[in-house]
Amino acid sequence: ASNPALSSPNGPRLSAAMKQLNFMISLDVYVNETTRHADVILPDLSPLEEMHYDIAFSQLSYRNHARYSKPVLPPSPGSLAEWRILLRLLAIVEGRGAQADVEELDDELIAEDVRKAAGPQADAVLKALAHRRGPERLIDLALRSGPYGDQFGLKPEGINLDKVMASEGGIDLGALAPRIPEILRTPSGKIELAPAMLLEDLKRPAADLERPVPDLVIVGRRQLHSNNSWMHNLPALAKAGRCTALVNPTDAVRLGLRDGGKARISRNGASVEVQVEVSDEMMPGVVSLPHGWGHDLPGTKMNVASMQPGANLNALLDENLRDPLSGNAVLSGVAVKMEAMS
Repeated sequence: ASNPALSSPNGPRLSAAMKQLNFMISLDVYVNETTRHADVILPDLSPLEEMHYDIAFSQLSYRNHARYSKPVLPPSPGSLAEWRILLRLLAIVEGRGAQADVEELDDELIAEDVRKAAGPQADAVLKALAHRRGPERLIDLALRSGPYGDQFGLKPEGINLDKVMASEGGIDLGALAPRIPEILRTPSGKIELAPAMLLEDLKRPAADLERPVPDLVIVGRRQLHSNNSWMHNLPALAKAGRCTALVNPTDAVRLGLRDGGKARISRNGASVEVQVEVSDEMMPGVVSLPHGWGHDLPGTKMNVASMQPGANLNALLDENLRDPLSGNAVLSGVAVKMEAMS
């Protein structure tokens, strides 16, 4: 359910590579710019048919909590949860065949993890988790063995997935607790704000400050109603989102651009056509184009998104341009040219 043909730098090159694959499987609910290259698309359950336990964003919460959301709707007949699809694919890759027992494979994988972590207590832990399958078993394991868990009966007041499921709205575990310096793994035992690697890298941005400033650079942005490309195919969200290139009024006059008009943005032989939005929110010399658009490629079946396809920012970017310290792709701040079309 990702769309790297739009979200990766130089998506056109990645798409060309996908065309050359001997075989490609995608797990998705759309035929989009990436999955159009797949030989097989396997749709899993609707989000409303799946349970949900937030792992990532709870780490950004200002209080500790545990919250489980049960499925809103029963699964459609014949449909499979994503974890079952992935395990069946794993069974095929391992040579067990498409008819392999997925639940048996799930048991094997959880047993392998538990035996590594629990040692001589592994059998007791596995027995306590045996009534669950898939992600729910992994969540129960994490909750019960975590700092607030019941430790599989050793701390009866602790939490487990049964308690979380029974608590409407979840369980508030209290305010965040200080954990520094105990969690630090730095050589000094302190938060190292100026490690040698970062200090050495200051030479690079310092050198950049000595270089001539480009006439125009492009930066990306994310919009509230269209954080990622798949949201563009939802009618309720698509009606609130537009793909426009934000341009400072000074640059608009300098480049002959008008609000609502068309313009071409180009870089290193690649170009996209955009709708201009003149805005004093942008500083002079910077144009901003939102991430995840460009729904005008052949072979897709995203009917809502194709009605206002927008322009693909990542088509202008170079996949070989990377930040040398982090290794991450450079997605913003690259020099471009912009000219009026109408």
